[in-house]
Amino acid sequence: MSPSATPTTAAQLRGAGLRVTAARVALLETVRAGAHLDAEEIAGGVRERVGHVSLQAVYEALTALTAAGLIRRIEPPGSPARFEGRVGDNHHHLVCRACGVVADVDCAVGEAPCLTASDDHGFAIDEAEVIYWGLCPACSPVAAAT
Repeated sequence: MSPSATPTTAAQLRGAGLRVTAARVALLETVRAGAHLDAEEIAGGVRERVGHVSLQAVYEALTALTAAGLIRRIEPPGSPARFEGRVGDNHHHLVCRACGVVADVDCAVGEAPCLTASDDHGFAIDEAEVIYWGLCPACSPVAAAT
């Protein structure tokens, strides 16, 4: 493979020390093609690609892929866990209080972890998780009035 070539999904799974299966390839590709999908949505995408797969198998694969750093799990309070393929850049999220839509937002200021704790209590901080809450354009009273 040339230095500029992007590794295949199977190669990425192997590189993470994971067994390559059709369901895992389909799951990783579904997460990366989607936008903050929950497990049910991911299972539907996997089933469209490879046929039947149990929800339990989807949860087990999501756990393995998250632990391997190939996908990211986010859990906005009051929402089911969601998964995304954007990893390694410490971005944050916007969540609509009305419809629950989630959108990515790049770090607000500075380099990762984007925020400096007022007291780190001796921790070596390497990540900050920020969730901005509000109303998306479709749910905003301003949008409804126009």
